[in-house]
Amino acid sequence: MQIDKINIFKIELPFRENFSTSRTKRFSSTTIIVEIIADQGRLKGYGEGIPVKFVTGETAQTTIRNISTVTREKLFPWNLEDVTQVWHFVDSLSKGMEQNAAICALEMALLDLLGKYQQKYILDYFPQNYSTEVIYYGAQITLGDEELIFRLCRNIKRFGIRHIRIKMDKNFSQNKAALEIVARVLNGNIELRIDPNGIWDRELAFKHIPLIEKHKVRIVEEPMLKSSSGFGKFVAAMKAMGVTLMACETAPTLEAVETIIREQYYDMVNVKLCRSGGFRRSFRMIDRLRSSGISFQIGCTPGESGILSAAGRILGLLCRDASNFDGSYDQFLLKENTTFENVSFGPGGKAGALSGHGLGITVSRSQLERLCDTSSSLSIVP
Repeated sequence: MQIDKINIFKIELPFRENFSTSRTKRFSSTTIIVEIIADQGRLKGYGEGIPVKFVTGETAQTTIRNISTVTREKLFPWNLEDVTQVWHFVDSLSKGMEQNAAICALEMALLDLLGKYQQKYILDYFPQNYSTEVIYYGAQITLGDEELIFRLCRNIKRFGIRHIRIKMDKNFSQNKAALEIVARVLNGNIELRIDPNGIWDRELAFKHIPLIEKHKVRIVEEPMLKSSSGFGKFVAAMKAMGVTLMACETAPTLEAVETIIREQYYDMVNVKLCRSGGFRRSFRMIDRLRSSGISFQIGCTPGESGILSAAGRILGLLCRDASNFDGSYDQFLLKENTTFENVSFGPGGKAGALSGHGLGITVSRSQLERLCDTSSSLSIVP
């Protein structure tokens, strides 16, 4: 199968309402879509990457540039016949994190294209040792006023979701109120995670310990920078309470995972498909975590379109041993999407495999054209 052309789109996806964390307040996501056209236009494969500057240093502009650059590498499979060509290509690239969104988008588009060509679902290209037919996604509670938190909690209760992740801020009173609202509305019948995105200092972290204990928080994600004074003592306090500490932003590469395993501060790692650089690199990290005895969850990047949600679904279905699953928030977060199919989870967070070949979704070309920033679009030919 000869690849004829690669198109790159910079897309802005508006949210239904703002999604706020301790680091940013967002009303939309900027995502990069790769379209690979082959077989004289008869086949198209799609991939997606969301650059997150504060984690990997990537921006929309650098991601587009990196995609263009790596397609000129010697092992890029312009004539694609077998999945091993995709793996050899990915393995030949830099092992750092500075190209992860670009590699994720390209690898995904190649797999989607190959799956359509060979009439296979992408899941079938991977070992099935840990596969499952169904996974259950959790829900996220963004930063916001009490009215917003109440509304989100009522929706979560109505939908029957038990795994909840609450975004935390530097404002202790706001964090306390959010935890109390969650407890009041959901009656404690949940598994609770909190995520400050690494912005707490020693004083604030220790001030939260009574709240963590009172509300039976099971997982604390990236509470503070590892270099912060008191980090080691806070880790010890969490371990003594039986609370799991999860690494997220500090785990974008296999090398970073090796450091986490060696230092033994964290008991869990949040593996995100895009931030990790796609399927090949994500599974390298997951396999290493499995062998080390450190647990993991399958995460997502806020603002993923149906393309990346579909890929995240496949990753999740191949990891029944993951502790939690985040993703497939399409209809709940996005006003606009790139796919005809609704890739969102169902009641209780339940989700299974999508039907069809490749990613199992159909991309709306008219939506891509309407939502893209034409000044940033780029086409590449062999």
